[in-house]
Amino acid sequence: MIPSVLGSVTLGYRPLWNQRRDLAGIQLFVEASQQGAVDAVHLLDALAELDTLTTPPLLLSMQSRQLLCDMLDHAPANDGTHWIEVRQEWLTDTAMVQRVRAAHQRGLRLVWRGPAETPVDPTLARCFVKSVVTLSAQTALAALQAGAAQRNLSSLSAPSTARSPVQAGQIYEGVASRALMEHCLDQQNAYALIGWPEEDILHGHRHQAIAPEHRTMMRVIKAVEADQSMEQIEAVLSEEPVLAYRFLAYVNSAGVGVRTGVESLRHGLMMLGYSSLAKWLVAQLPQASEDHNLHPVKAGMILRARLMEHLLDAGAEDGLRREIYLCGLFSQLDLLLGEPLGTVLRRIPLSERIYDATVKNAGPYASSLEIAVAQASDDTKKIRTLCRKHNLPIDDANRALLRTLVTLKAQPTSR
Repeated sequence: MIPSVLGSVTLGYRPLWNQRRDLAGIQLFVEASQQGAVDAVHLLDALAELDTLTTPPLLLSMQSRQLLCDMLDHAPANDGTHWIEVRQEWLTDTAMVQRVRAAHQRGLRLVWRGPAETPVDPTLARCFVKSVVTLSAQTALAALQAGAAQRNLSSLSAPSTARSPVQAGQIYEGVASRALMEHCLDQQNAYALIGWPEEDILHGHRHQAIAPEHRTMMRVIKAVEADQSMEQIEAVLSEEPVLAYRFLAYVNSAGVGVRTGVESLRHGLMMLGYSSLAKWLVAQLPQASEDHNLHPVKAGMILRARLMEHLLDAGAEDGLRREIYLCGLFSQLDLLLGEPLGTVLRRIPLSERIYDATVKNAGPYASSLEIAVAQASDDTKKIRTLCRKHNLPIDDANRALLRTLVTLKAQPTSR
């Protein structure tokens, strides 16, 4: 990384989710920490360290007009890994339009972002590889009505003539309901959504605890059957917060007969063994969830846990690293299990540091949890304020985020 660059910007993020409910990319918000120019070339050099065959593409969202100008003027053409966002509100003067045209001719991959009611100027459309369209309440209603009409006609085996404002191949934000999400991704073949309608999806499961994801459980079973290492099995198990929680509750139950409390997944795996683990997993399968709409919700929790690991660098202390990860992973279990978080966490013998951070907002992990939550947004001002409050250099926070993003794996879209 280049400290001079990472110390002069503040970074936040939002995931992009595709039709398969998998990660399609990351919107990375970039704002100058102080008034002044940021070297676009050096910033892209820093971001280039994220480039692997599997890391998701970045949609670079500059939080000021000047930052965007610097990027359009000086960023070299890349290999197609990153997109640069251009907001409609900044396309109101000739100078910016000329910059966009020149950047396009230079080979930059530009993405238009704006409200559905104000589409991109047709004369500029060819400069953009995609659009990020914000759905207003009125446009969302029109899309929902079109979706309902399409479903009704489909049930009658008749062709649909309903027109939707949602276009195939584009990116949409401001999607607050499950019905609208399914219309965008499943009916209209949108490229991806920025953000996810978590509240509405979780509301649909409010009368019962959410079960572990079936496809993740099968991955754990296959890892056990293949006699993979404890590290590999632990890595897959830790990618499902409900399954990880149930596993710890099981290994600490009276039926297993462990004399001392098991606080980590690794310890539990060692105590249980491969054969008993396989039997327990198979017994859990009939209750597994097939609702793929829950995957982005849980994936967001995993991303937070990984980010906390990097914000609180445990060094060679594997036990401490696992504890920090569980703190982030379990910090929203109340949303999945439908009970107060304090009640949920008291059922298993976790470290008091996890309980203090997640329930009391106190202790050594609380500051990193608070910063990790803030980084999952475009509120760069809040991120900077929290870093100052907790004496965390902004370049360390940015570096932690970038190191987290490089561990992610983008999945191909359905198109």
